[in-house]
Amino acid sequence: MALLPILQYPDPRLHKVAAPVQQVDERIRQLVRDMAQTMYEAPGVGLAATQVDVHERVVVIDISDEGNDLHVLINPEITWKSEDKQVYEEGCLSVPGVYDEVERAAKIHVRALNEQGEPFEFDAEGLLAVCVQHELDHLLGKVFVEYLSGLKQNRIRTRLRKQQREAERELDQV
Repeated sequence: MALLPILQYPDPRLHKVAAPVQQVDERIRQLVRDMAQTMYEAPGVGLAATQVDVHERVVVIDISDEGNDLHVLINPEITWKSEDKQVYEEGCLSVPGVYDEVERAAKIHVRALNEQGEPFEFDAEGLLAVCVQHELDHLLGKVFVEYLSGLKQNRIRTRLRKQQREAERELDQV
């Protein structure tokens, strides 16, 4: 397994739309293993392949406190969303240090493939529903900060670009 570099907002590659996985094979299973290791190490509760510059419809999620309940979603799609909404404070491994409230559907129904390429479906609510919607947004090229006001988005972009410049200067001095 390998730790994968996570793209940082506002990297334009985060806005690429992911293509469906054509075949669930060993390459995809290795990607899932690497993504899970990267997510746990970060640490985070979800990671979409888009965030590691692989533009295929693959997501890993684990909202358990123990980190022992990995959900693997290949070619996931939300087939139903409730009218009821919920607001959660979200963060993102691609937008480090930024947290803000986002309104999403309270309950969803999801269809996907597992690591063996077998179809399955499930209902989600609460934090799992939030995570699934957040990660599927990544597959569509959307980052959670795009739900925020333009002013907040500009502040976040400015702060993250400044942090990236400072990190690059530190590397140049080494």
